[in-house]
Amino acid sequence: MTFAQQIIIIAMVILGTVITRFVPFILFPSQEKTPAYILYLGKVLTPAIFGLLVIFSLKDTRFTDTSDFLPKLIAILVVFCLHKWKKSMLLSVAGGSLFYITLYSLVF
Repeated sequence: MTFAQQIIIIAMVILGTVITRFVPFILFPSQEKTPAYILYLGKVLTPAIFGLLVIFSLKDTRFTDTSDFLPKLIAILVVFCLHKWKKSMLLSVAGGSLFYITLYSLVF
C-alpha cells in the first residue's frame, strides 16, 4: 500500500467518524422534540443487541463438553450478578469478558 493510499484510508475513516458524530445533531436539533420512534429505538435496541451478542457467543458451544460449556455458563452468571449489583452495562460486559478470559486460560 502506498503512502497516498494510507493517507486516503485514514482520511476516509476520519470523515466517516465525523459524519456519524454530527449527523444526529443536524437531523435532531436540541430545540426540537425528539421523535417518538427515535426514543423507542433508544429503549429497545440496547437489549436487542445484547441478546444477539449472547446468541452469537453461544452459537458454537458444545453443551456436551464441560470444558467448553462450563466457563461460558460461569461467565454468564458473573455478568448477570455484576449487572444486578451495579446496573452498569460497561462493568457487566467488561467484567464478564475479563472473568471468562482469565477462567478459560487459567482453569480450563
